[in-house]
Amino acid sequence: MDNTLGEFLRSRRAAIQPEDVGLPPYGRRRVPGLRREEVAQLAGVSVDYYIRLEQGRGKNVSDAVLDAVARVLRLDATEHAHLLALARPAHGTAPAPAPAHGGVRPGVQLLLDRMADCPAMVLDHRMNVLAWNALGDALHGFAAEPLRRNMPRLVFLDPQAPELFPDWAAVAADTVSYLRLGAGRHPDDAALTALVGELSLGSEAFRRLWADHLVREKTYGVKRINHPVAGELRLSYETLALPGEPSRTLVAYTAPPGSPSADRLALLASWSAPPRGVRP
Repeated sequence: MDNTLGEFLRSRRAAIQPEDVGLPPYGRRRVPGLRREEVAQLAGVSVDYYIRLEQGRGKNVSDAVLDAVARVLRLDATEHAHLLALARPAHGTAPAPAPAHGGVRPGVQLLLDRMADCPAMVLDHRMNVLAWNALGDALHGFAAEPLRRNMPRLVFLDPQAPELFPDWAAVAADTVSYLRLGAGRHPDDAALTALVGELSLGSEAFRRLWADHLVREKTYGVKRINHPVAGELRLSYETLALPGEPSRTLVAYTAPPGSPSADRLALLASWSAPPRGVRP
């Protein structure tokens, strides 16, 4: 039986050393991190209760207990929310199926198209690329390469991905952390479960990262992209939740004015612009 909650708790428990929480590091430990008895003691619950929680049998666990466990395991805000989602799965609330390109509101697509100087796209919680603008297509090739319309497939199943992303290891870890977060929020999403299975079969790196149970919001940052025509681009990205559609986000890339990346992005924009008199 699936016990993602227990796997998550064990992974976070293994990351905390006794001295991190004021305990003496006495005795030889068979596994790294805190023992279950130590977590229970520090959280103020019985050992039996905490063991049942790790076994996925903590039915109707209180907020107070989950908050105490989160404090002991030093979970950040995203991890804490993930713990709550795993402990109280929102069954019956699976999101609508992801549409193909053009499946966003007309106003959202118009907004993307108006962002002519910025590569931009809309992602769902499965990291499907639902829509994009011309420069976003020029950067990633969504129209020509259907595989690239799902970012995890691009990162883990496209053999060109390590060349496309010079910081591939970091990109891979961020991708899995965000996908793991989506899986916790949408436990009944069969399409997401199938995607995880496909990636697990196709990539040993994905299997290893998925087993780490790391979760992270994808909010903002910097990504290096080695474009086959424009060369290496160092781009900042911002991720914005769409109003009324919390499982969909708009991701936009920018480069500092006057930087080499800005110049290369401008060249890419000029190459991808349609001829005059031709609608994009």
